Order: sequence, then C-alpha cells, then structure tokens
Amino acid sequence: MRYPIVFKCAQADIENKKTNLKMSIKSFGAKIFARIVVRKMKKWMDNPVETQQKVLLSLLKSAGDTQFGQDHHFSEINTHADFVKQVPIRDYEQLRSYVDQVVAGKEDVLWPGKPLYFAKTSGTTSGAKYIPLTKESMPTHIKAARNAILCYINETGNADFVDGKMIFLQGSPEMTEQNGIGLGRLSGIVAHYVPSYLQKNRMPSLATNCIEDWETKVDAIVEETKGEDMTVISGIPSWVQMYFERLQTATDKKVGDLFQHFNLFIYGGVNYEPYRAKFEALIGRKVDSIELFPASEGFFAFQDSQKEKGLLLQLDSGMFYEFVKADEFFSETPKRLTIGEVEIGINYVLLISSSAGLWCYNIGDTVMFTSVKPYRLVVSGRIKHFISAFGEHVIGKEVEQAMKEAMGVFDFSISEFTVAPQLAVTDGLPYHQWLVEFENPPRDLQVVADFIDSSMQTQNSYYFDLIKGKVLQPLKLKSLERGAFQKYMKSQGKLGGQNKVPRLSNDRKIADKLDVK
Repeated sequence: MRYPIVFKCAQADIENKKTNLKMSIKSFGAKIFARIVVRKMKKWMDNPVETQQKVLLSLLKSAGDTQFGQDHHFSEINTHADFVKQVPIRDYEQLRSYVDQVVAGKEDVLWPGKPLYFAKTSGTTSGAKYIPLTKESMPTHIKAARNAILCYINETGNADFVDGKMIFLQGSPEMTEQNGIGLGRLSGIVAHYVPSYLQKNRMPSLATNCIEDWETKVDAIVEETKGEDMTVISGIPSWVQMYFERLQTATDKKVGDLFQHFNLFIYGGVNYEPYRAKFEALIGRKVDSIELFPASEGFFAFQDSQKEKGLLLQLDSGMFYEFVKADEFFSETPKRLTIGEVEIGINYVLLISSSAGLWCYNIGDTVMFTSVKPYRLVVSGRIKHFISAFGEHVIGKEVEQAMKEAMGVFDFSISEFTVAPQLAVTDGLPYHQWLVEFENPPRDLQVVADFIDSSMQTQNSYYFDLIKGKVLQPLKLKSLERGAFQKYMKSQGKLGGQNKVPRLSNDRKIADKLDVK
C-alpha cells in the first residue's frame, strides 16, 4: 500500500526539480540577454551628439511628404539651425489644427499614414488630448520599459524575480475606435504589448484590469494577489500605497511578510521620496526601486543604475530632444539647445520631435541634468506647475527636496502634499501654504515649517530675497485630514490610474478645495 504513495512523492519531487530547472533557465537567460542589451546601449551612450543628429535627419526624411513636413519645408532642413527657423515651439493647443485632422481620419498629416492608437489624456487647458502612437513609436515604449529592467539585472545580478508574479497597477486596457484608430489610456494600450513570456506571471487578470472604478478595482486586485508570490510591483506611488494599505487591512500582515520575495518596485509619474518612508513601513523592509519617465508622448528616460543619480535619457528611441532654459522659456525668442549644449544643474523645459508625429512639442515637463557622461536627468517639475506670484518661481524639485530633508530630520511621514500661494491675507504678508496629509505627523508643526522655509530659502535665491525683503512671510503648513487627497481626486473624477495631484499651483483652485476648514 505504501508504493503508490512513494511513487507519488517521487513524481512530485521530479516535477519540482523540473520547475526549478525552468526557473533557473529563465533567470539565467535574462542575465545573458541583459548583458547583450546593455552592450548595445553603450554604443549610443558613447556617441550622444551623433546619435541625436541621425535621429533628427531620419525623422525629417520620414515625414517629408506629410502635410506638416511640406508646410514646414522639411526638404530644406539640413541642420538644427534650419529646424529652429522652420519649426516653432508648440504645445498641444498650438498643434491642435493638425491633430484634429488626424483624429478625423485624414492620413499623412503629422506622420506617414494613420496612427495605430490615440492615447487619450485629460489636459488642464485643452480638455481631452489625443496623443498619436504610430507603428514606429509604439515599440519604443515597450523597449525602454524592458531595458530598464534589463539594466537592473545586469548591474545587480538579481534576476530571480522573473520567476514570480508581477503586478502593474494601470488603466483599463479596453479601447474604443476613432475613425479606424484605437483610442484608450496609454497604460491600457501598453498592456496589450506585454511579452508572451511574461503573460503567465502578470497580474491582475484581464477582467479585473478592465474595472473602471478605481476603488472597486483595487479591492479586486487585493483579492487576486494576496495569496500569490508577488516579486515585482509597479505603478504610481500614491496609488500603489493605496493598494498596500488595503492589502494590510485585508490580511493584517505587512506587505513584505505577505510577499516574501517582493524586492523590486517600479514607478513613474511622481517623485518617490515623499512616499519612501511610508512604503518601507508598509512593506516592513527596504526594497530596490526603478524609476521610469514615460508619458503618452514618449518614453523618455529610465533609471539605469542603482548607484548613480538620475535617469538615462533615451537618445536612440526615435525622439529628437531640444532644451530651453526654464527662466528664458516665456521670452519672445528662447534659445533652443541640443543635447551637446546642455549643462548640469540647470532647469530646462523639455521639447521633443518624434516618430509619433510631434514636432518641437512642449510636453510641459522641466528637467535637470545630473550627468553628461552619460546623459542622466531628473524631472524637476512642470513648466505650468510652479509658484511665481511674486517672481519667486518655485519649482517642484525644490519643494520635494525641502520636504525630504525635513522628513529625514524630524522623523515624520506623509501621504501627499501640494503647495499654493495664499494672497487673501487679512493680517500680515502673503505666504506659501503647504497642504499636507500626514501619515505619521511631527511633534511640532511650526518647527518643521521653519525648517522647510529655511531649506526653500537656501535652494531658491528669489524666495530668499522676498522673505528677507518682507514681501512674503515664511511658509505655513496646514495639516489635512486622512484621505483628503483621495477624496479630492475622486470629486474630480481622477481617482487612480495615471492621475496625480500637481505638486505646485500658481493659484488656489486645488488648495481651496482641500483647505475647507
């Protein structure tokens, strides 16, 4: 009677060995592939200026017969100086006359033929925006995301996570059609391009991913994943935090105890630093992270090293980059710089021309370079998201740095924060109001406010002058009730997905809705 049991145990042992062998082969193969890819990347990293020149000429040649190409005399452009003369800086609204024709179904407008998709986004001034994704541009999104992970594997030697489950908190992959062109959210469109070898590992299920209501979706994801061996988790930090909190409520366990092999967090969209302390508390340990810089307009950069600061700018991904100093951007003729002309530590507005048919397009982000060998940068803010009510021009990077320093000194944690000017002061001078949702509040709010204000004065000389000149009084911190930001986002129909609260506003449209007491 014992023989069948022994046979079953032996058979189970054989199956386990087969599974382990498959796992080791998969991770071993990932390491080899990572070395090959990194070696190829080094070729363009070592020749940045030449690479970008080739990209520009290739784009111009490809789009020469389009309506935009003929309107702007692409056939006569041979240098960047020619390009500057023929193609002005545009944002979405200024490019809209062309985009509207593409949306209407017309071919050969901005790029040969029709786009494969439109990534639909919500614009703050333009209403809904339709960003084209072409057969040439779409693969660059996938390749950059893949290469970010491969660079991590190559540097750290850690590839075991490829055998576990991976979750990507993203928008619904369901799409509609607009004149024969697929229409959806970028994260949902990209979901259709997950490589087949990752499909078995990928979570959540398609049905769950298609749930539109974010809170319902997160609860469903919790139910699907709480019993799985999750090794990689990806998404915007604020929404991943919501997922972690609900996991902990459902299981009464820290995320790290629930997912014992979870060691890699991949994120983009916002700075992770304000959330890091809360994440580590929820997880119960530190985990490696990879930062990405994707947008509907293109996948621009990713963190290629755990040791170096900044994100590697993708110079060979069908995008030609130009840079304008942020403090000159609103002048009549701002100087457009190419990659070989940028300097470390200067705030630039990022402009792109791409194989999606966007030409000298202002994506709205500002960046600062941390290295030029190779070209690595950090996202410093949004050109429209700043405070300059009195000429101080405070940017996102500065407020996030000040908050990070304060959390390190005073040992508190936050869920979210935003900053806006307060001009309607009945007694005293105007000031910058910091609206903060604390996770673990500091003992003395005023001491923290004084510290943050000192950091802001150190970082921003204009702010320093306004404080010392008694044009502004020092900033004030306002503690908000728990869930205030989620409640606000829900009221705006922007809960979850790729939506995020602006870190800075030059008015009080957001602040007044949060500061209701």
